This record gives sequence, C-alpha cells and structure tokens, in this order.
Amino acid sequence: MERLFDTGDTADTSAEQARAAAEAGGPLAARMRPRTLDAFVGQEHLLGPGSALRSAVESGHPHSMVLYGPPGTGKTTLARLVAEHADAAFEELSAVQVGRAEVREVLQRARERRSAGRGTIFFLDEIHRFNKAQQDALLPAVEEGLVTLVGATTENPYFEVNSALLSRTQVYELQALTAEHVEVLLRRALEQGECGPATVGDEVIEFLAARSGGDARTALNALELACETSEGEVSLADAEDAMQRKAVLYDKGGDQHYDSISAWIKATRGSDPDGSLYYLAAMLEGGEDPRFIARRMVILASEDVGNADPQALGVAVAAAHAVEHVGMPEAQYALAQAAIYLSLAPKSDAAKRAIFAARGHVQEHGTAPPPAPLRSSAYPAARKLGRGLDYDSPHRHPGHVNDQEHLPEGREDLRFYAPDEAEAELRERLARIRRDRSRPE
Repeated sequence: MERLFDTGDTADTSAEQARAAAEAGGPLAARMRPRTLDAFVGQEHLLGPGSALRSAVESGHPHSMVLYGPPGTGKTTLARLVAEHADAAFEELSAVQVGRAEVREVLQRARERRSAGRGTIFFLDEIHRFNKAQQDALLPAVEEGLVTLVGATTENPYFEVNSALLSRTQVYELQALTAEHVEVLLRRALEQGECGPATVGDEVIEFLAARSGGDARTALNALELACETSEGEVSLADAEDAMQRKAVLYDKGGDQHYDSISAWIKATRGSDPDGSLYYLAAMLEGGEDPRFIARRMVILASEDVGNADPQALGVAVAAAHAVEHVGMPEAQYALAQAAIYLSLAPKSDAAKRAIFAARGHVQEHGTAPPPAPLRSSAYPAARKLGRGLDYDSPHRHPGHVNDQEHLPEGREDLRFYAPDEAEAELRERLARIRRDRSRPE
C-alpha cells in the first residue's frame, strides 16, 4: 500500500497525496500514524477481533459515528482508516475553524462523487464546537447517506452533541492509552529510525510514556524534540526538558469537570483525606472555578456529614467565604483545610434521607393544612376563622417541650428523620422528646 488513500479519482487523489506529503514532512506524531488496523495501538475494547466496530470498518461499509475520548488516543487515525477500508474520499474539517459554508462545500463535493459511484467519509474534528444550527445542518446528509460522518470530540457527546444527530450515529468511547501502549509507539518510532543517529535508553522511553498521560501525540512529539536537541545520546534530562510540565488534562465544561468533582465527593464521603486532596489538586491545577468547589463542599457538609458533626457546615461555609474574600491562590489553603476536615468528620446522611422522605410523601400524597393552632393569626379576622387559637408555646413547659400535635390531621404518625449511630446524641434526645410528648418512636 503506497498511499493511504489511492482511489483513482484525480482530484481527490491529488488532495490525498498532498495530505500524505504534509504528514511526511510533519511532526513525528503525524508521520507515525498507523496505516492498518493491525498497527493501531490501544482501544482493544473497540477494535478487538470480531468487535462490531472492527467488523464495520473491515467490511468497507462503515456507519456514521462519534469518536469520543481524550487527546492523542487515535480518533483522527481511526477516521482515516475507516475511509481507507471503505475506498472512500476523506474530507476533514475542524469545527473550531469552519462554519456552515465550508460544510456545504463538502456536501456538494460528496454529491458529485456519489453521482460517480464513490462515497465520502466526512471527518469533523471537535464536533462539539458546532452550535445546534450547525449540527442540524448535517442531519439530512447523514440521514440520506450522502456522507458517512465521523465526528471526534474530547467532550461527552451526550452533553455536547444534539440528540437528533446522536440518534443517527453510533458513539464510541476511546480510552486514554496506557503507558505500555505509548511505549510501544515510541519504540516503533525508534525502530523506524525516527530519532536519527541519537540513541535512546529504556529509562527515557519509560519516562516519556509515563509522563504523557496516555497522549501518544504528546509523547512522540516530545521524543522528536529530545532527539533533535540532544548530542548523541538522549538523556533523561533531555526528555524532561522536551516534555516540560505535563498540562493537566482537564476541561471545565466537560467530562473531567464532572468526573473530578464526583471523585472528590466520593473520596471525601469515604473519609479518605488523601483522595480528597488529590482530586482537589487536580481540579485546581486544571483551572476549575474554586467557587464551584466551595459550593460542593457546603453541599457535602450537610448531605454527607450533617448533624454527625454540625460544625462541618460552618467550616465549609467559611471556606466558601475565604474563596470570595481572599481569592486564589491563597484560598487553596482554606479549601484544603475544609477538604481534610470534611474527610475526617463523622458521616451521616440522615438529613438527606429525611428531606427526601418528606418530599416523597408530599409528592405522592399532596399537602394537608396544618392544625388550626399552628396557622397564622397575623392578619385581620384570622382568629374569627380559628387560626392560631389554642396554640401552646413549648416555652411554657419544662424542657421547652409541649404535647401539642404539629402534623396535619390524619398524618400524626409520619416519621421522616431517622438518626443513626453517627448522630447518637440526637437520636437519644429525639427518643426522649417523643416519650415526653407521648408519641410513638
């Protein structure tokens, strides 16, 4: 196979040859793109023998799809392999740089090809960057099969891509490559002589693979830079200089945002201060809004700690105030303090369970009017209607507890709050109050 897209169509072949030439003179990551599925590294869950996606690609009759996953996992490469196996023209656009006019041009060329009996694979990178109207413009072409759409996105498409377009495509989630996957690609580049006369030791390969964060493009381009700047042998220092500091893979509007805060909540709820600090650091390094983090801390203080440690809410609110009044980076200390406190605080979800139970009852049975003594008598003629009459203030009784019924008639036996052993003191007090009021527990 001399060319990735050798189809016999002069105009398309010229464009594809130009693309291949650009890749040949491009960065190492572009030069190392695999030309066959067998050379594709990673994504075994999608491309293993007999898998639906592999079978569709190898059959030459692919379906429209959205490839979703982190950078450097092979989305573009996979799209090109789809086109090659389908013997179709490959049109590539980035939603960051184009609009509906460019899409219309692609579709027009696709119509001309179809009249000549040739299909078109339309690869739209960063598809989530298109707004709803732009995505809607793709629907007729995808639905009638004018193009086979292959969209690529680092964002969860179920959040970012129109449901109408998703219903016409299959979503495939690509996973970050492991260090072992990246190491295979780096060694393959060395075997092909891509580092020139320079020699590269195992420790350098292992370092680049580990620090790439599963991004093959980052690792390959760092290897190329290290080879170009070293003198004879690529040292670990050369590799560190080429890699620099790995940018944290984090998008405040996408999966990393939701996954990181979810992991922080669950680690903190699980009383793991190290896990809590790890995910807090990941969010801060990724540029997450510290006010968002502080809001989640306030919620967790009531949802997961509750009255097992009422002071937790105060700590969380204080951290939120610190974020507002101090700002970053100094507010990180308050956030760290709150994260540690919330992690180590005793846990109780009794407040959460209680309000869910109360709201569930109201949703199912509706609301009943309060007993007349509890209703407002603050307006004229209220007492003529019996509002507020015979109200018995608990402050007139020993222990500030009265025997008056507070729940509506017919619902006197409702119980929503069920403190557990984490709220032992409150549980004992509640039991005592109910006994004093001659109420069943």
